[in-house]
Amino acid sequence: MLSSSSKSQWDAVIVGSGPNGLAAAVHLAQNGLKVLVIEAAHQPGGGLRSSELTLPGFIHDPCATVHALAVNSPFLSQLPLRDYGLRWVYAPFSVAHPLDDGSAITISQSVDETAAGLGSDAAAYRRLMSPLVRSAPQLL
Repeated sequence: MLSSSSKSQWDAVIVGSGPNGLAAAVHLAQNGLKVLVIEAAHQPGGGLRSSELTLPGFIHDPCATVHALAVNSPFLSQLPLRDYGLRWVYAPFSVAHPLDDGSAITISQSVDETAAGLGSDAAAYRRLMSPLVRSAPQLL
């Protein structure tokens, strides 16, 4: 509980340290406000939280709500996160869809790589995805 004397120390109080709360706090602080972030969980970050779940030093994102879009976020790209050790690591395939015949369709970071595995549907996939990829900065 904040005492009445400590309340005047802050220009803004952010409740919750999820991605939006942290973004708001950073934006306000960058504009000269004194900001307090309050979080109920033991670890800050909300959907950005990560932890060692399987192997020492191997960090997982158990919330998995933000990481996929964060790499292209205009807001996050302005922050010096690499200076604090952020490094994005990508699996060769982000998603695989098993088919009835036992094969699978794999989705990679590249539209062309994914399309290469789609046979006769490759052109349709490129037509579907290319405008989305081109518009990603505006959409995010």
